[in-house]
Amino acid sequence: MSKNGEPSDPMEEFKKNLDQAFKQGKVFFPMGGQFGPESGAASKTEQPKGDQQQEEDAEREEALKRIHEFNLKPREIRDYLDRFVIQQREAKKVISVAICDHFNHVRKCLENPSLRERDYAKQNIILLGPTGVGKTYLMRNVAKLIGVPFVKADATKFSETGYVGGDVDDLVRDLVKQANGDVELAQYGIIYIDEIDKIAQKSDHGRDVSGRGVQINLLKLMEDTDVNIQSQTDLLGQMQAMMDFQQTGKARKKTINTRHILFIVSGAFDKLGEAVKKRLTTTSMGFGASRNALEDERDDFLVEVETHDFIDYGFEPEFIGRLPVRVACQHLQPEDLLQILTSSEGSILSQYVSDFEGYEIKLDVSKNALQKVSEKAYKEKTGARGLMTVLERIFRDFKFELPSTGIKQFKLSEATVENPSDELKYLLRENASEQRTVLSDEVTVYARRFKEEYGFNLDFDEAAINALVDQSLEEDKTIRAICERKFRDFHHGLTLISRNTGQTVFPVTESVIKNAEEELSDWVVRSYREQKSEDES
Repeated sequence: MSKNGEPSDPMEEFKKNLDQAFKQGKVFFPMGGQFGPESGAASKTEQPKGDQQQEEDAEREEALKRIHEFNLKPREIRDYLDRFVIQQREAKKVISVAICDHFNHVRKCLENPSLRERDYAKQNIILLGPTGVGKTYLMRNVAKLIGVPFVKADATKFSETGYVGGDVDDLVRDLVKQANGDVELAQYGIIYIDEIDKIAQKSDHGRDVSGRGVQINLLKLMEDTDVNIQSQTDLLGQMQAMMDFQQTGKARKKTINTRHILFIVSGAFDKLGEAVKKRLTTTSMGFGASRNALEDERDDFLVEVETHDFIDYGFEPEFIGRLPVRVACQHLQPEDLLQILTSSEGSILSQYVSDFEGYEIKLDVSKNALQKVSEKAYKEKTGARGLMTVLERIFRDFKFELPSTGIKQFKLSEATVENPSDELKYLLRENASEQRTVLSDEVTVYARRFKEEYGFNLDFDEAAINALVDQSLEEDKTIRAICERKFRDFHHGLTLISRNTGQTVFPVTESVIKNAEEELSDWVVRSYREQKSEDES
């Protein structure tokens, strides 16, 4: 506070506190660190832009150009989303139109700044639907197509201002971070908030720090407000800003406006669907309709949701009013899950194929097997996420066992889907003879590694190799693990022997495999005897 009782300038207050911290030795800037001579805070005249900085600047200019020249049509966005997300036709249609309307308005405001002052109802979106149907994936790919920063967060992490928890303004600050600090680019970004149904106010008893208060704070962001780029608790950011100002003479922009930031929220809204179902059933039965018939006709009741349903559910009217675009995503059926596996870009199946390719193993799949996978995934009731659950269950032991074998190809069949353990055992049994060859080769690999590390050549004869292979199969241990256990102290003894006799090649027989420590001890004693004999002669 100033002498006259008025609040003092926050920056002056910060400088005063910083000076005091310097005097007390509480602030330390490591040379070459974040604020040292090698820092990115150096002015452009002192440090030329590197290749990475030039690349980032080029990407920024390209992103801003796409926004300034936005000319996508709704069908083009829909077709792009079809490459990644299966089904959800209505959701894609609604999102495509809302995105085009929003960014066309942004483009017009950039062309004619006077339009900014006109009232405009921003087309923020609320997505309803079960988990795993592609809500997040839809919005992430929209942001990727347009080239704008994208931030995703769960509504449950936030709390009303003044309580423990996240601050909703951090969403906007995170958007700036995603834009590498570029406020101009960040102000056209997309903020996606999931689990929004979890902050519906369920009771009027007491203060609801994670519900009504968060809704009120969010509705301010979703319309048109200025947000401080740096949080009051972000001491590091404030120090960086002050260093930038001292070196460049230009102050960073302190706020970002949310006028052109598009907000999308989503949630499963399970209980809301039940409420809508009850309302529709009651209304229809009043006109003599059969309840069972109504249930047969309506699989997803969220498509019939109305504003008063949201309010009854626990949302503030002002909050839900900031989300004029509403669309319900549909449950995925087995045939949809099958299509995700076979035709969606970035399918989880391609990830497993790639995982096996990393071990030079080719995975073949049959259409009937994928149909079985889809049916099992549907029963998981987690949408597309169920596919990974099922595939992981099938491939878990294959991914563990096959990389250590000579098997370079196997097939995902219906039998593999139903009984993966039995099919793996059969596959290993059919390739048992090849497995002995693989294990024998591993003995050679270990001998080479031992020579590279210690300089001594372990010359395994055929009987020794067979003994190691037998032990590996019997104990279910790798050759490397067995050899490292048997020969862990060998280099000490071999060093003594080499010093006494000059020997560097040591034959390893079956006897050495069975009694490694005893054999090494005999070798050492024999080397001392040989040395003594040479000295006496």
